[in-house]
Amino acid sequence: MEIKELIERPEIDQDSKLNTAYSLLKNLLSELRKREIPIEILNSINQEIDKLNGFSGSDKELLKQVRNSQSLILSLVKKELGLVTKGHFQTMWMAMGMATFGIPFGVVFGLTLGNMAFFAIGITIGMSIGLAIGAGMDKKAQEEGRQLDIEIKA
Repeated sequence: MEIKELIERPEIDQDSKLNTAYSLLKNLLSELRKREIPIEILNSINQEIDKLNGFSGSDKELLKQVRNSQSLILSLVKKELGLVTKGHFQTMWMAMGMATFGIPFGVVFGLTLGNMAFFAIGITIGMSIGLAIGAGMDKKAQEEGRQLDIEIKA
């Protein structure tokens, strides 16, 4: 069994956001076709594709459905197969670094120097730490062959 194809929709060319989202989903499906995927996960992915292929709403509703389907497929392959996109961990850890390391460092700098304007230094340090951790995890995922050759921008 193989991952189904998305049907071509000529009306997509008029809406640049929809065209971009649709192309990104097609690229994601193309990357997944290169992998050995268990039948249960293939069935779930194909159900999402069938839902999109049968969709008959407006362009705005289709854009929302395409993004929802892409998100569902990505979370499914991450949870079940451990596959992630390029930069996944870096994006995730940047925010976590700012919250986990940046805020405490910022408070320490602000209180120590007597000026809470130095709070921003802590956020910058936390972001840098998070990016470094995420980059390391992305590199490890690539070495282990768990990284899809596609980058999803939020």
